[in-house]
Amino acid sequence: MDLALTVAEIVAPVFLLAGIGFAWVKLGFEYRLEFVTRLGMTLAVPSLVFVALMQLDVERQSVTSLLLAALVAHGAILILSFVVLRLLNLDRRTYLSPMIFGNTGNVGLPLALFAFGETGLGLAVVVFAVTAIGTFTVGLRLVAGQGSFLKILTEPMVAATLLGGLFLWQGWTTPVFLTNTLELLGQMAIPLMLITLGVAVARLTPGSLGRSVWISLLKLVICVAVAWGVGRAFGLDDAAFGVLVLQMSTPVAVTAFLLAEKYNADSTSVAGLVVISTVMSVASLPVILALLL
Repeated sequence: MDLALTVAEIVAPVFLLAGIGFAWVKLGFEYRLEFVTRLGMTLAVPSLVFVALMQLDVERQSVTSLLLAALVAHGAILILSFVVLRLLNLDRRTYLSPMIFGNTGNVGLPLALFAFGETGLGLAVVVFAVTAIGTFTVGLRLVAGQGSFLKILTEPMVAATLLGGLFLWQGWTTPVFLTNTLELLGQMAIPLMLITLGVAVARLTPGSLGRSVWISLLKLVICVAVAWGVGRAFGLDDAAFGVLVLQMSTPVAVTAFLLAEKYNADSTSVAGLVVISTVMSVASLPVILALLL
């Protein structure tokens, strides 16, 4: 009973805030998605990422091990998903990137914070950085046949990650007034991301729902199995192991739909994956959390 209550306390804020965004749109209220997304990804999320890394109170070896584990896990999922999609004769331009990269930002960061505290948030940022960079390099190449690593370095979130990592590595800190300012900006990030997720899901028009269900299940099984195996192989401590498994178990991100839409993949099918995997996560993430706690 105590475990069930703990899990509910962790996941409830995530889905309630997303539900607020969903209901907001369905009630006909205005929500300027482009403005809020730009505000979040330019100011709020970079501030959250930088401060979380700068203040991360763990050994450098733990961060390095988690970073390597996240890279290996993404690579293993890429290979397994490629093989599965080829065997099933499904379009790899449409499905491969969504199979690999989860919603480690909107869903993963809040879950890690609520489950493992500030240390968990800092560790989750490491996996989030790997996912974000991978999405706009490898993922973009899979969908569009192109992707520039140099271009992604100009993104505020990536710059904040690299700078935060440098401060963590060197043991530096910003002046108190600047830290307080960045913390205030960062406090916007999680509510904004969750509400925006609900808004985005409410506005999607999903297709191929039957196929979306079993592909979402397949993604979940592959990602949990790989993350669990890689985490154990790297000997991660409890917090890092839990964060890795949680992050890799997150549903398909709305970003996958945006890339499919932009580069003429089957965006309707990807929208179905986003909606179904997000709904499915309401049941799957509490179960995974219960196994981790």
